[in-house]
Amino acid sequence: MEIKKPKIVEKPWGREIWLAHEDEYAGKILEINKDEQSSLQYHEIKKESMYVLEGTMKIITGDGSEHILNAGDSITLLPGEVHRLYAIEDLRIIEVSTPELDDVVRLKDKYGRAQNQ
Repeated sequence: MEIKKPKIVEKPWGREIWLAHEDEYAGKILEINKDEQSSLQYHEIKKESMYVLEGTMKIITGDGSEHILNAGDSITLLPGEVHRLYAIEDLRIIEVSTPELDDVVRLKDKYGRAQNQ
């Protein structure tokens, strides 16, 4: 395995720092600014596991349930599980997904990136 220099991708809500990017998995740090959110979305195939390094976040699922996660907490989201991340305070998360692929389906997005907006 070749160690690659991290790739930083600026996003409307903060940024992603890609640490690993292989066919079978991806690892990245998400930095989400306070009061920002991801799109309401799901993944068709990939599973995501998230570990909160700093801050507090709320995850809202497709059925309207809300889960608060603080530093040290983690969650795994399965393929097809609708979710949205919301940063209650500045947030830093490690996200590991398998397999690595861009299979996100955005249902609603305040930044205009949803497929059917």
